[in-house]
Amino acid sequence: MAAGAIRGSRIGSGPMGEAERGEAAPRQSVTYFCSNDHETVLQFSVEAEVPDSWDCPRCGMPASRDEENRPTAPKIEPYKTHLAYVKERRSDAEAAEILTEALETLRTKRKSGEIIF
Repeated sequence: MAAGAIRGSRIGSGPMGEAERGEAAPRQSVTYFCSNDHETVLQFSVEAEVPDSWDCPRCGMPASRDEENRPTAPKIEPYKTHLAYVKERRSDAEAAEILTEALETLRTKRKSGEIIF
């Protein structure tokens, strides 16, 4: 083994400990409660503005500081296809009218020879 090796220490460690790095900032513990009965305790600086809500690290649901009024899960809209959005904008009568118009245009173009298929 090399004569100059330092064993059992890491960069930044020293014999003085806290005095060398300075005093730690004063902290406060804040508890958050989610709808799945998870409790999360977080440490914030006394000077920091503590948020009213926090995402639960276990389940990802929103959590609040009020144990009695826990937030509910956000409502997630199901995925809509393009056709679903079109059906919201058009009635069946409008859709039939547009389809009839498109078919007439297509037939006219076929008769004139613009479209060959």
